[in-house]
Amino acid sequence: MDKVRNLAVRVLGEVHEEGAYANVALARNLRKAQLTDVDRRFLTELVYGAVKAGGTLDWMIRRYVNRPVRKIAPMIRNILRLGFYQIFYMDKVPDSAACNECVELAKKYGHPGTVKFVNAVLRSAVREPEKCAFPHGKGHATEELALKSFHPQWMVKRWVKAFGYDAAAAICAFDNEDAVLSLRTNTLKTTREELLERLKSEGAEVTPSDWAPEGILCQKHGALDRMASLQEGLFQVQDESSMQVAHVVAPEPGEFVIDCCSAPGGKTTHLAALMKNQGRIVASDIYEHKLARIEENAKRLGIKIIDTELLDARDIGKHFPQQADRVLVDAPCSGLGVLRRKPDARWRKNEEELRKLPQLQLDILTSAAEAVKIGGVLVYSTCTIDRKENEEVVEAFLATHPQFEIEETGQYLPTKPREAKMVQLYPNVDGTDGFFIARMKRNAS
Repeated sequence: MDKVRNLAVRVLGEVHEEGAYANVALARNLRKAQLTDVDRRFLTELVYGAVKAGGTLDWMIRRYVNRPVRKIAPMIRNILRLGFYQIFYMDKVPDSAACNECVELAKKYGHPGTVKFVNAVLRSAVREPEKCAFPHGKGHATEELALKSFHPQWMVKRWVKAFGYDAAAAICAFDNEDAVLSLRTNTLKTTREELLERLKSEGAEVTPSDWAPEGILCQKHGALDRMASLQEGLFQVQDESSMQVAHVVAPEPGEFVIDCCSAPGGKTTHLAALMKNQGRIVASDIYEHKLARIEENAKRLGIKIIDTELLDARDIGKHFPQQADRVLVDAPCSGLGVLRRKPDARWRKNEEELRKLPQLQLDILTSAAEAVKIGGVLVYSTCTIDRKENEEVVEAFLATHPQFEIEETGQYLPTKPREAKMVQLYPNVDGTDGFFIARMKRNAS
């Protein structure tokens, strides 16, 4: 039995049956396995591909079986997903190899009946690929786009309605691209120029980011957790769009800053760097293990001004009434702007969750506002492209808080300023993850 495919089906099991994040489960298994670079890349393609195409693969499998896919035994279901992904989406894998190796996996994880079942389904798919041809033509455009682009149909419908068909298709295409690793230079310890040279000496292929003065794009690298530059705290992994937020907050050394929903700490530690490690930052979250991650990152980066607090962001104003110079609300959101980096996330979202989020976001923003001093700054950000979670939340807040005024948020973007009261970055327009930022100032009590 092929070791790589066996690892792949085990990771799929962790993702689909145990709720693990694909990137975390894959990284954990890669650390344990002794694989060549070629095998590492093959395993990554199998896992990310089969997870990303999850709902589409299930739709395809259903064309060849006489029962709902969810009623197939979990590991056999994952073996079929793996097989279908190889047959239909991996041109370099011979159909015979895909079928034979999946049959071997079925012998390990099933019984003689399931072995015959897997063999029959996969051979049928190879013989009759037309059975799972996607619907097309008048009345099927949205369904076809959803299936072809590996997105839930409700999500594609939402984007078509909001942005139009072509823009929705472009967003879907962006989500399926390989995300380049983005790093933020820890300016407390080094400069971007020095870090670029250091990373090159460690065998990485890197270029400066156009979006942030500290940003670096890493096109090729070895095992990240083995890089000495990471262990020495010379950089933090952080998306380019996420790096915009601390610059919009624009904290000064010596100030008191609150980051209400701070885990895992990318923006928090960025704020500390901009403050030159002078002043105080309160980083709150509702999960202790997430606060521990912030503390670990701060220690590695040499940051001493972050105090972690186990607090619900909806109570932040009660704890620090009109005390903070600047408050950041990086709100819990649907994450529809960062699906490229989280292959499993698109299938875990649902419309009910999106309906509930705006009220939670408004509650957090309202509480956070109570912590802002007169003359202080309040910044609201999300990693989504959904207007109901973004502009509409800010508009609802401002309608009931006349002491706050929206500022020209776009002028605070560090390298690409624009005229915009609120900034919305779109994957299909800006070439970055989708992100929203709004900066407000408190003028009165």
